[in-house]
Amino acid sequence: MSNLKIVGEAMPHMPWEDRPAGSKEVMWRYSANPIIPRDLLPTSNSIFNSAVVPFGEGFAGVFRCDDTNRRMRLHVGFSKDGMKWDINPEPLKFECDIEEVGQWVYGYDPRVVFIEDRYYVTWCNGYHGPTIGVAYTFDFKTFHQLENAFLPFNRNGVLFPRKINGNFAMLSRPSDNGHTPFGDIFYSESPELEYWGRHRHVMSPAPFEDSAWQCTKIGAGPIPIETSEGWLLIYHGVLNSCNGFVYAFGSAILDLDEPWKVKFRSGPYLISPRETYECMGDVPNVTFPCAALHDAENGRIAVYYGCADTVTGLAFGYIDEIVEFTKKHSII
Repeated sequence: MSNLKIVGEAMPHMPWEDRPAGSKEVMWRYSANPIIPRDLLPTSNSIFNSAVVPFGEGFAGVFRCDDTNRRMRLHVGFSKDGMKWDINPEPLKFECDIEEVGQWVYGYDPRVVFIEDRYYVTWCNGYHGPTIGVAYTFDFKTFHQLENAFLPFNRNGVLFPRKINGNFAMLSRPSDNGHTPFGDIFYSESPELEYWGRHRHVMSPAPFEDSAWQCTKIGAGPIPIETSEGWLLIYHGVLNSCNGFVYAFGSAILDLDEPWKVKFRSGPYLISPRETYECMGDVPNVTFPCAALHDAENGRIAVYYGCADTVTGLAFGYIDEIVEFTKKHSII
């Protein structure tokens, strides 16, 4: 490893597979992908775009499981190794003291993060259109739903793993009510996860000539990772090709104290649809990252990503190499 300092704990049992012999890729796919098939549950049409965190002696997660009615639902899952998952066949039910907010419409693309003493879940929540739902849990059994973070329409709500300027901090992507053909990343703060403000622009889609894979819209992916260089953000970008949207993901480094200031941003992607399970499915040509595990001691990272809106895959890398890649090939 380089002199890069990574904040977090050692995670010796996180999922991992060494870089294939002869490969020069900064991130490489797990050879046994996809790790979660579309029909793991008796009623699941697809399982993808899901969130995973260390929990107890293993891992826990909140999974997007669209059922065979094609309803978008969230389910809880547990794993000893982060690869083989036991997902509850019953959808997650939130406890909410706010009747209007607690009325379930749909939920998808969750993220999970541990902050201070509990796990927070954010997801795209149905409330007169897509907005950012927020809840917390201590045990992945009982989930307490809070106020929605923003007005519709918004997606890709991603909390930072610690408070910034004494406030909770979140990245999001204001959008529309459909298959949004645009999208910038914004930053917001809240003292108590109810009232959000200090909104700041972070990034826009890149010019086509500079980086075509992210020229249509972008959105935050897994929880940002704190390093001595800044916040490492894995984010997705979209190209509107002649055959429709293509979702890939790359990396950026944000300022530690003012995360709306982007220091570096990768021009080349890290992962783009290439394998059969990424190119063929309910929505072809999608690689969509929602979660990452990392080991601060050896710098390893494992990114969970949705493949073709159908199954879940894993990709691996080293944080110091990704940071160096981002700096070397920055379009800023």
